[in-house]
Amino acid sequence: MPSKVINWGLFFILSLIWGSSFVLMKEGMKTLTPYHVATLRILSAGVILIPFAAKAFRAIPKNKLALVMLSGLIGNFFPAYLFCIAETNIDTSLAGILNALTPLFAIVVGKFFFEMKVSRRKAMGVVIGFLGLCLLFVSNGHIDLTNFSYSALILIATLLYGINVNMVGKYLHGIGSINIASVAFVSLVIPCIVILYFLGYFSLPLSSKPFLISTAASCVLGTMGTAVATILFYMLLKRAGTLFASTVTYGIPFVAVLWGLLLGEHTTLMQVACLGMILVGVYLANRNSKE
Repeated sequence: MPSKVINWGLFFILSLIWGSSFVLMKEGMKTLTPYHVATLRILSAGVILIPFAAKAFRAIPKNKLALVMLSGLIGNFFPAYLFCIAETNIDTSLAGILNALTPLFAIVVGKFFFEMKVSRRKAMGVVIGFLGLCLLFVSNGHIDLTNFSYSALILIATLLYGINVNMVGKYLHGIGSINIASVAFVSLVIPCIVILYFLGYFSLPLSSKPFLISTAASCVLGTMGTAVATILFYMLLKRAGTLFASTVTYGIPFVAVLWGLLLGEHTTLMQVACLGMILVGVYLANRNSKE
């Protein structure tokens, strides 16, 4: 199978998984706190990867273990809390726009700290995609910008994403994707259990239906939206490079529109045009010079 087909396949699968994460996050926070949901997300991701942990720890060079664990912290652990907390006080549309800053942070961080070579065309593609995403979310004529402190939490999360993709792309290129994810998340299992204990999670009426549903949503979020998605993302990162991998954030609005249709929301021609603009930006960012 051609390499580009595999890359685009990973792109669309990740867009589907991460685009659906917001729904699971909201479902989890119906009865649980943002801290509960974020911790359960990381914990379930670690538990599902335990069978791969022993082999992963042996496969990763000892001098790389600290970097792998750091990748788990800055690429998943801290952003999980930042997004959940931010979603309690800002619009989902604003969260989506700010999340799309990941490719821009990837370029800035890569350019100034990781010696990344960024052509003018690739930078233009990222900017076009980001503008398309902004237009998509403002197409309803309303964005809440009243709470800048919570908006800053997502900005910090996207900055961490930008640092992580560069770090993995440069220093962990030769390490298997499942090995990186396994070590990163399994090492967080015990800390997450301790955090849940001090948060009082185990004292909640977990046998009641509302709490069961919220817990299940949080665990699915961790299993698919974190464990599986992280493995696929690391695969894409090492196959297609930092910039294209980071533009996965531009695929999320397509899934958001589909969720909107399923929920009976109205989709306008303006929104369709914005999605086309986003796709053009992704194409330009991934287009090779020879093409």
